Amino acid sequence: MRDKPCVLLEIKESIAFVTLNRPDKHNGLNRAAFEELVAAASAIRKNKSIRAVVLSGAGPSFCSGLDFGYVTKHPSMIPRFFIKLPWRKDNMFQRAALVWQQLPVPVIAAIHGNCFGGALQIALACDYRIATPDAQFSIMEMKWGLIPDMSGTVHLSRLTRLDIAQELTMTGRVFSTKEAQDYGLVSRICKNPHKQATELALRIAEQSPDAVAATKFLYRKTWKKSERISLLWERLVQLRLLGRKNQMIALRNGTKSEVDKKPFVNRTLF
Repeated sequence: MRDKPCVLLEIKESIAFVTLNRPDKHNGLNRAAFEELVAAASAIRKNKSIRAVVLSGAGPSFCSGLDFGYVTKHPSMIPRFFIKLPWRKDNMFQRAALVWQQLPVPVIAAIHGNCFGGALQIALACDYRIATPDAQFSIMEMKWGLIPDMSGTVHLSRLTRLDIAQELTMTGRVFSTKEAQDYGLVSRICKNPHKQATELALRIAEQSPDAVAATKFLYRKTWKKSERISLLWERLVQLRLLGRKNQMIALRNGTKSEVDKKPFVNRTLF
């Protein structure tokens, strides 16, 4: 029986705040944490009023990765979450990270303390990563004789060079926030990442929610693709935006003062 949820979901001012909530375990990922992360993302997808997500961890760390102490006591979790259902493209381990990339709204990870193993793969699936100067990172799976298998390869290939990804994976070494930024894995460094993540989320929330969703969809479809494919998707996505209510509101707001601007309606695309 669970004493408290492993993942908290709170919605304020059209921003969804998702918090890993096992502070005494440095937010180590157990079965409930995986399931509740996926459930939180599903709830956010269904709520058309949400404009952005801030993902963070309670206590001393963002997340220390898989809770191996829990897994030792509950070994059946591994095959249960590793086996992929025939009609899905991912298993449960992969889904806990991929769901954040697949959401139609931007997801901002606010990182402090440790961000190891599966935690780093979840963070890499977010759209932005803001971290404290003293945060620590590691693709730690090598320590256990494993490879990153929670969609890490998908996002590492988009964010950094092959030689860097291989070196970090093969050594499993702990690296600093400054190194992470140099490698392209951290977007911004600051002392209060949760505050900056919230400020960024609120600024994004002021824009057309359809255009924001379209932007995330467009870059996911075109990043590192050929010029022909990118130009095709630009035309298709723009065509879906033209003439929609939020696009017309944005058009009118562009010529109005701040006090005369009209609020956007809920997201209708993606």
